[in-house]
Amino acid sequence: MQSSKGFRVDDFVAGWIGGASSVVVGHPLDTVKTRLQAGKGYRSPLHCVLSIYRKETVAGFFKGMSFPLASITLYNSAVFGFFSNTQRLISKYRYGDGRHPCGMLDLTVASMLTGLMSVGLGAPVDLVKIRLQMQTQTVLAENLHLAGNVSSGTDIPLRSVDIPTQRAYRGPLHCISSILHTEGLQGLYRGAGAMILRDVPGYTLYFIPYTIFCNLLKPDPTSTPHPCSIWLAGGLAGSISWVTATPADVVKSRMQADAQLQRKYKGILHCIIDSYKTEGAQVFFRGMSVNAIRGFPMSATMFLTYELSLQFFRSL
Repeated sequence: MQSSKGFRVDDFVAGWIGGASSVVVGHPLDTVKTRLQAGKGYRSPLHCVLSIYRKETVAGFFKGMSFPLASITLYNSAVFGFFSNTQRLISKYRYGDGRHPCGMLDLTVASMLTGLMSVGLGAPVDLVKIRLQMQTQTVLAENLHLAGNVSSGTDIPLRSVDIPTQRAYRGPLHCISSILHTEGLQGLYRGAGAMILRDVPGYTLYFIPYTIFCNLLKPDPTSTPHPCSIWLAGGLAGSISWVTATPADVVKSRMQADAQLQRKYKGILHCIIDSYKTEGAQVFFRGMSVNAIRGFPMSATMFLTYELSLQFFRSL
């Protein structure tokens, strides 16, 4: 699957297969992460897991998965295909041979360009996924202004209310059409700025650690990494990338979940300042443990499936 100029299609196909497997593995913890970051009323990741299970059963963990399964597979296909072909392009430009191994600087440039490209595709996908995940979130009474006519001195206990009949979206397509109708095309890219802050360094700390770990785990520089080495290197790279990206991910999730009931944040800076003032610095690390745990199996599955698929295609 290679053109005369060195452009390879098999990277895209392998990325698609890897993306599908990683979504199935990681979506339940992604739901927990989103609820922790953009939701209210959860004391810890375990409390969040138990709350979702009690109120929504196992199906609650897979809410909004149909859209990521269809779209993130294409997204990962584009990310891995773009990254691999960019590496070859850089090698051809710098060394005259697309098969020449990339240096650390080359990998960094390819990773950052991949992160930038990914936002154009990933921002609408992430926004729809988060809106679908959050629409069954228990809403605090204060956020709905249910006590709007009650004097501020009245001692009314703050309680949570579930509003299952007031779902904003019936599904992914309805969600997209509603956002386009109410917020325009730019509405689908709400939080894209925060996503750039997350994904440009995030992909750099994704592909580079993976490459380093794979090289360290190989018995000799010329050999192909063992599947177990690929799995471990991919998992570690995923955990590192997601942990370091958590602060930007919190801002992105909050901005994308915003405007479901009413617009709260004017922009990235306002979101950061408001979150810090109301909840302290620790808010930017909310969901970090979930990201670390979720990042390992998702990325391990992604890289392993990608590499094995690539080996299969290239053996044909």
